[in-house]
Amino acid sequence: MSDASDIRIERRYARLSEIWMHYVTAGDGEPLALLHGFPQTWHAWLPVIPALAARYRVIAPDLRGLGATSRPAGGYRKTRVAEDVWELMHGELGYDRFLLAGHDWGGPTAFALAARRREAVRKLAILDVTIPGDGSNAFSTSQGRWHHGFHRAPDLPEALLAGRERIYVTWFLRHFAAHPGAIGAAATEEYVRAYEEPGAMRAGLAYYRAIPQDIADNERARAQGRLEMPVLGLGGAESFGRRELTLESMRRVARNATGGVVQDCGHFIPEEKPAELARRLLAFFGGEDAPAAPGG
Repeated sequence: MSDASDIRIERRYARLSEIWMHYVTAGDGEPLALLHGFPQTWHAWLPVIPALAARYRVIAPDLRGLGATSRPAGGYRKTRVAEDVWELMHGELGYDRFLLAGHDWGGPTAFALAARRREAVRKLAILDVTIPGDGSNAFSTSQGRWHHGFHRAPDLPEALLAGRERIYVTWFLRHFAAHPGAIGAAATEEYVRAYEEPGAMRAGLAYYRAIPQDIADNERARAQGRLEMPVLGLGGAESFGRRELTLESMRRVARNATGGVVQDCGHFIPEEKPAELARRLLAFFGGEDAPAAPGG
């Protein structure tokens, strides 16, 4: 185990079958992949990486089209994005088995990877998101998520947001948190810069435009049986946080799901409550595997 104060974060690139993927690594030990969402990059995990990297080999990529990863025109259904992560973890880094956590769109991506590579993911953590196609309609309807429909409209969001990325990204960072200043100035500037890059906002919107394919893919995955590995589901208790909906979604798609709510926290759990999240992730990933609940 390393001292968190000595953790060094290294930036790297991997040439995958369809994209160049930017990712960061830190620490040593069992591999742990951390997947971010919108409107963020790998940087969303920065507040918790030192604590996690004191025990694990942390790998945090910029997902397809976002951050410093390349931006293909297509391939944003989460099964394809998950395949990027598998190519990184298995093909590039050589891991056959690893731990996995996802926040926001990183959650459905992590689920897609766990559902397709069930022997590879030892434990799975999902933060403040539900799984599209889990048998409910919570993904795009809960806590007033008006932007899902807007993002899926063809062409209109790009036209309205061009040159206004700062206004839009900053609005989400302020209003989806429990407290308006929870996401600091440095992190805000990082996300604004990332989504002002040519094609970045289009790529972010493409994650939402793939929702119908994601629902169909996940319904097929559910038909093959619920996940067997231990799953942790956590939702923020305030603002646009998913509250108990995250755990309820996990119980629909996994046989052994635990978790609950993070108090005084909105949507951005890794940045709003990094110490609390690190404590809960370390306890979950480090604990003994509990037996699966009975039932199919």
